[in-house]
Amino acid sequence: MTVDYTVRLRFSDESQAAATHTNLSAVRLDGRALWIAGDETATIERLLGDDPERPTEFGDEARFRLADFVDLPGIDADEEADVEGLARNGRFLWAIGSHSLRRKQIKERHDGQKALRRLARIEGQANRQILVRLPITDVNGVPTPVREIEADGVRHRAAALSVRDDLRRLLRDDEHLAVFLPIPGKDNGLDIEGIAVREDRVFLGLRGPVLRGWAFVLELRPYVLDEDPGRLRLHRFEDGRPYRKHVLDLDGLGVRDLCPDGDDLLVLAGPTMDLDGPVRIYRWHGACRAEVPTIVRHNLLSREMELTYGEGDDHAEGLSMLGTDRILVVYDSPAAVRLEADGSVIADVLKLP
Repeated sequence: MTVDYTVRLRFSDESQAAATHTNLSAVRLDGRALWIAGDETATIERLLGDDPERPTEFGDEARFRLADFVDLPGIDADEEADVEGLARNGRFLWAIGSHSLRRKQIKERHDGQKALRRLARIEGQANRQILVRLPITDVNGVPTPVREIEADGVRHRAAALSVRDDLRRLLRDDEHLAVFLPIPGKDNGLDIEGIAVREDRVFLGLRGPVLRGWAFVLELRPYVLDEDPGRLRLHRFEDGRPYRKHVLDLDGLGVRDLCPDGDDLLVLAGPTMDLDGPVRIYRWHGACRAEVPTIVRHNLLSREMELTYGEGDDHAEGLSMLGTDRILVVYDSPAAVRLEADGSVIADVLKLP
């Protein structure tokens, strides 16, 4: 991996207190705005760039609570949503939660039976089970999420996938994925970590499970009804299911993020388990034109580049196109050299081959 140049991300005191800056999980560039999210909150952050063509710094942060736009399934609206992917398409910003379960960790102070009991505890959080679509409008020249907009005589409201169409519920009878639903994400259980949207297609990348080296991407076709504009529904595909499965030969890795590049999808790939590497970017050629469930290998898939990673840190978690030939990459658990005294974080800009 050769870094073309670096970008400084400046976060507010509130985001630093919530540790968003060290738990970055999703990113998407939108003109001079950079949409970004961490996996410990139920918010989306917007940073503004200093140069629309070649930004070197993003700051002037604005925070947006998801609960201010849609009803979240959790009892506590501010319970973490574990937002793992952001996408910008047309008039909307999309966000996806991990949908994963989590296993308690053994920490340094834990020992003996207490440590073993902790490692046996598995829990879920309702706010992780979200797919949200937020209308975007310009406010003083800056893209801003709103509850409702009118465009071409049509009212568009903020909308979310309902409990009836919750993805974990829809996958309960899936022949590949159902048995992994009770397993925590970091143990190769269900874990959504990327979203890409092109026209009416929504692609969801799964970090896990990975089956015999094959990673999964789910394709959805969400829509809303005039009489219920705040609820996302799912079109049925030819087999009657509300989702389509694609499997990718990522050399045993899972999907960490997805990003459209024309009709292709760039796939950020890394280990499904709690490991440091390897980390790679692949190109799924013609992904946005696929009309059937696809076995993605050989000439449909190319390895674009290898990314560096640290020991226990510097885990690439999000990527976004920057111009036509570069990508911006952000990191979870950034290495110490990426952290500045004022709480800013350094991200990388890489040139595509």
